[in-house]
Amino acid sequence: MLTDYVEAAMRKAKYKILAVGEGFFGEILGFRGAWANAPTLERCREELREVPEDRMLVRVRQGLMLPIISGNNLNQGNLT
Repeated sequence: MLTDYVEAAMRKAKYKILAVGEGFFGEILGFRGAWANAPTLERCREELREVPEDRMLVRVRQGLMLPIISGNNLNQGNLT
């Protein structure tokens, strides 16, 4: 369930090749501040994957609702 949620977020990711020697930039569309910058595309994806994972933990700890991503709803009352 958690993996499905993160995978749904990652399907919204877009990447850009930066200037020579500057690597890659990635962002998850619809998630303000969800971005990563790394020297390789693989590392950029790895770093970007941590963003929704970290956000889930912070929002749950603060008692906040999680955004529903492509039908993946992890909010209380929707977990079965």
